[in-house]
Amino acid sequence: MAGSMQKIAKTCFPRAMQVIDRFHVQKLVYEAVQELRITYRWQVIKEENKAMKAAKEKGEVYKAEELENGDTLRQLLARSRYLLFKSPDKWTKSQKIRAELLFSSLKILSTYITTHWSWERSFPQTMTRM
Repeated sequence: MAGSMQKIAKTCFPRAMQVIDRFHVQKLVYEAVQELRITYRWQVIKEENKAMKAAKEKGEVYKAEELENGDTLRQLLARSRYLLFKSPDKWTKSQKIRAELLFSSLKILSTYITTHWSWERSFPQTMTRM
């Protein structure tokens, strides 16, 4: 919850207990991970464009470096979007390979997402009402 909203809630309802639910926390984490992936993707695109321009000036054909699965880093970052929303036990074989390549390229993304998965597993999947 935004700080201004917390203050408004505290002022209007001083005896109320403020609750931040799991769904919205998960959503914020996923948005942060996606933002990091997108930022890195744009960085890769800019670097590729510079390399293409330099190759063109030299009269050469630019060929992006391919990873083990045949994707370029740019493609890997684009194709890993939905992969990050799934839990690892639901990945297909190709998604597992993409995840390994992605996390070896982006250590910080790996740290964020594995921390999130461990946090997510600590919550029960179903809750009973009181």
